[in-house]
Amino acid sequence: MSGKILAIAIVVSALLFGAGVYYFQVYYYYAAVEDDAGQVFLTPLDGGAPEHIAYAGFEGIDATSSPIRYRACFTTPERPQALDERFERYEDGEPRNAPFWFSCFDAEEIGRMIETGEAHVYVAQRNIEFGIDRVVAVAEDGRGYVWEEINECGDKAYDGTPLGEDCPPRE
Repeated sequence: MSGKILAIAIVVSALLFGAGVYYFQVYYYYAAVEDDAGQVFLTPLDGGAPEHIAYAGFEGIDATSSPIRYRACFTTPERPQALDERFERYEDGEPRNAPFWFSCFDAEEIGRMIETGEAHVYVAQRNIEFGIDRVVAVAEDGRGYVWEEINECGDKAYDGTPLGEDCPPRE
């Protein structure tokens, strides 16, 4: 009889632990990002300071547990062709999945729009945190998305490769 009790205790403990891990990964660490009329910005072609673009309907989330958990959605009157003339494009931008409850950010759909050319990806700010670039995708229909990417310096720093001279100093 004590073997059955022990087995039940182990299974219940494992289930509770699994539920806790799930909750922390999907809900606990995320917080809403306040729209302070300054969340959406792009880096000009000349490399100057990032500039704000017109937008509305901002929804954003972030988490302190990882530097790449920032996600946001918005709408803008701007279109990719007009932005291409003024702002730096970001090559190989690939959106990461957002929690299922943040429904405006569908990484698969955004990725498809990038692949088909319906959306262009721009540099918002390089090294917003060491090794992390913030990027913005704007679609033909005016929907926009923001997320963060690990850049080349970040890849090197995280895998232990020497950084080289192209990387900024770590702060």
